[in-house]
Amino acid sequence: MTVPIGTALGSASVRCEVIAVGSELLLGQVVDTNSSWIGEQLALAGIDSHYQVKVGDNHERIRAAIELALSRSDAVIMCGGLGPTQDDITRDVIADVMGVPLRRDEEIVDRIRAMFGARGRDMPANNLRQAEVPVGARVNPAMPGTAPGLICPVGDQVIYAVPGVPWEMMQMVSDGVLPDLQERAGITSIIKSRTLRTWGRSESGLAETLHDEIQRLDRDGGITIAFLASGWEGLKVRLTAKAESEPLVDELIELEEQRVRSIIGDEIVFGVDDETMEHAVLDLCRKSGRTLATAESLTGGLIGARLTAVPGASDVYRGSVVAYASEVKYQVLGVPEGPVVSEAAVRAMAAGACDVLGASCSVAVTGVAGPAPQEGVEPGTVWSATCVDGAIEASVVVMPFDRERIRQFTTINTLNALRLRLLG
Repeated sequence: MTVPIGTALGSASVRCEVIAVGSELLLGQVVDTNSSWIGEQLALAGIDSHYQVKVGDNHERIRAAIELALSRSDAVIMCGGLGPTQDDITRDVIADVMGVPLRRDEEIVDRIRAMFGARGRDMPANNLRQAEVPVGARVNPAMPGTAPGLICPVGDQVIYAVPGVPWEMMQMVSDGVLPDLQERAGITSIIKSRTLRTWGRSESGLAETLHDEIQRLDRDGGITIAFLASGWEGLKVRLTAKAESEPLVDELIELEEQRVRSIIGDEIVFGVDDETMEHAVLDLCRKSGRTLATAESLTGGLIGARLTAVPGASDVYRGSVVAYASEVKYQVLGVPEGPVVSEAAVRAMAAGACDVLGASCSVAVTGVAGPAPQEGVEPGTVWSATCVDGAIEASVVVMPFDRERIRQFTTINTLNALRLRLLG
């Protein structure tokens, strides 16, 4: 079958389709986060992407998906099916579409063998499949794992194949696919984005506050604002700018960030790009010369886990008392005997954490995650407290969520309360 050829690369508008390969995606056993990430990167690179497709591990169906993609797009990024097992057939199908055989790349064989050798293991014979490359294709210069990525020309179009392992895929797309695609497309402008991470306002509330600014940007062009609700990671406000040079695009984003902060209130922005709430709290403690402790009941150590996931946390974070049982609250943290889901209990927990762990500030949480009431208190009831230099503030909320979301939202909400206090 002859593959219909779409618009050649180098045109004013370049379209790239994403095909995710793997029966596990269709069965719901694995959530396809790769396609959404690739779609975001294509948008930031100035490449249009109108379709994303999932297809199982079947030669004819994969081929049909590729042919359809090439009939309506200039480039295709295929994600998955490059492993060493018999159901990893992406490279075979691409060779079929190209009308060429596979050849073994001995340089790739040596690289894979060296990876196994570095781990003190022999390379299984199955991994030789990963060194098979369609004739006429190039290997992606980035190869973080044993699966090489492929750059495969089909007439004036191109198929990129990358592994399904997310961290391998991200490096290959960033270092190999996007630069090659932009060069083929003749894209010379620079596109960058910056994400402001916020907490304390709804998506509709922020959109309403920024309505006039968004309207202005729509008229003037050059930069856009988009919202991404990310649950307990906060509400993200993404600024994307396009300009002819990197210094100019950086200037556009910097100016717009300051405008947005002044409109929505700088205090609700807790981080930029990958900066989490934990980063923000630890940085504020560090700058003010304070140390931090946590006392957790309902969250069961989740707050401490998120804090210690930040590199360098040890110079600020003293530790945690996970007082899940009432007796531990009484005996270790000095909570007065009585109801443990109460203002008195959470205040005592915050003070006890500072005393026991020798910290100058702390956060404490206690509550009912559900599904059943406790001490006559309904599920979703959460008491939290912050202690800064001996001064304690406490508050209560009732969350209409399931157990996991109650724990996660309590974590970021409590850390944000401390952040606001440290900001003064």
